[in-house]
Amino acid sequence: MTDTRNPVGADGGDALVSAFNAAGADYLFCSSGSEWAPVWESLARRHRDGEPAPRYLDLTHETVAVGMATGYGLITRRPQGVLLHAAPGLLQGSMAVHGALLAGVPMVVASSESTSYGDGPGADPGGQWYRNLSVVGGPHAIARPFTKWSNEAADVHTLPTMVTRAAELSWRAPAGPAYLNVPLEILLEEWDGREAKPIVPPGSTHSSPEEADAVARMIREADNPVIVTETAGREAGGFEALLAFAEAWGIPVVEPDSAVCGNFPRTHPLHAGGDIGPWMDDADLILLVNCRAPFYPPSRRPARARVVVIDEVPQRPHIAYQVLFADRYLEGDVTNTLRQLAKRGEAMGADAAVRAAVTARRAAQEERHACECAAIATAEASAARSEGIDPVLVAATLRTLLDGRDAIVVDETITHSRLVRRHVRTADPDSYFYVQGGLGQGIAVALGVKLAAGNRPVVLTIGDGAFAYNPVVPSYDAARAHDLPVLVVIFNNRVYKSMNLNHRRFYPDGAAADTGEWLGTDLRRLPRLARFAEPFGMHTETVDTPDALAPALERALKAVADGTTAVVDVLVTR
Repeated sequence: MTDTRNPVGADGGDALVSAFNAAGADYLFCSSGSEWAPVWESLARRHRDGEPAPRYLDLTHETVAVGMATGYGLITRRPQGVLLHAAPGLLQGSMAVHGALLAGVPMVVASSESTSYGDGPGADPGGQWYRNLSVVGGPHAIARPFTKWSNEAADVHTLPTMVTRAAELSWRAPAGPAYLNVPLEILLEEWDGREAKPIVPPGSTHSSPEEADAVARMIREADNPVIVTETAGREAGGFEALLAFAEAWGIPVVEPDSAVCGNFPRTHPLHAGGDIGPWMDDADLILLVNCRAPFYPPSRRPARARVVVIDEVPQRPHIAYQVLFADRYLEGDVTNTLRQLAKRGEAMGADAAVRAAVTARRAAQEERHACECAAIATAEASAARSEGIDPVLVAATLRTLLDGRDAIVVDETITHSRLVRRHVRTADPDSYFYVQGGLGQGIAVALGVKLAAGNRPVVLTIGDGAFAYNPVVPSYDAARAHDLPVLVVIFNNRVYKSMNLNHRRFYPDGAAADTGEWLGTDLRRLPRLARFAEPFGMHTETVDTPDALAPALERALKAVADGTTAVVDVLVTR
């Protein structure tokens, strides 16, 4: 702590802004609540006096605030500030906070309660806290199950350092949201001006050379190794390090359906698709790289493979049940570990036996990859001949139109997610993200990605069911108010398909199959989804024929390039 003094009249609002500034937060993502008047006053004073402060985003829904912080953090990998309203605002945003936890995005989320209920000295907090807003145990108790760390800042003089601690905890592995309950009375209390020390990036931990050497020997001795990864691309430099590692040893890379982001170029010959199933019986070494849940069901043990887990925090504390079948762990910074293993592979390339094994593995995988490319081409040709718009055609058309644009795809589809990954085929770092947790965050996450990505085009692929879960009006308001043009492509099959598939799977000969009464699935009653964007002056298209698809998406991309969000509602056949 320093003894820097702030102006006369400085209070907890100044302390909080000062702390977020010291933490390096670029933004405060705020869904307004009555407790934040001290923060607003501090920001107004700092703006008037030309003093530094995080930029403030005034947002009209809690999911939008948290989702935008998530999207921004996916790109920047640094903690930001999120301000919600009391316990109700925290509850409203809780799904998105949990999504940030699953995605491994650092942030500091804060909301308030009252400690005096108007019976203490000083400013009256208002009767709403006594009647409606407070919860037994405080909001920090509510936040505990879906955050990495949750606590109360109970004194104005410790408030700055509590923010520092929350930010540093959120940034360290496993990264995720930390929560602070900051009572309104603390925000209104006089602050003596002692500021928090600026935070610095986390240091790194490394596996020892001996541990890396042991794994290198295991790879050298393996005949049929495979890499499985969910989030290697989330680490700074992880995408490139995984590519170098796989190439050095000639090891195929599987990105399962549980992948959170793009981890490896899907166009690369060593990319082995999204299904670990074919490897469960044949692989003799499985390398789990940042892979929290590789096997399903969890008891599905590989037939003969030894399992090496490469992860900074292999056992995720927020996962209720996790089975890895590990025979060896390489813990520490994943990017560094992959680089070290790549160097060992390159060095062992001088060995004729190793070189022959790598050549053979690569040739086998290139043959599999060629078959997959042929299958993709066949599926796309079939989709192009369809009378209606097959979803494969939508994904393939997007791939063609996005080629060379350095675009980022944010995906919140369910039944179409596999084909989006398979046919859009992203190939660069930070070019694909799958929205984590419950549906209804996709638009906000895409806006946060756009906020961090600058001029890079951002495309959200989303199903009609997921779209209906999103806070659409607040999200469109944020896009327009903060000049964040994105392309929203709706895969609209007019049904909650995943629900319907489960009903049919569990009761194939049930009453619904007999009568056709499929409850809980029909979305045909919804109006054309693009129309919700019209009051915001956005570019809108509804497409129902294959010939109209590519021109509509081209117009939409031009609108986005010109600074306007575009929404294309594509009526797909399945």
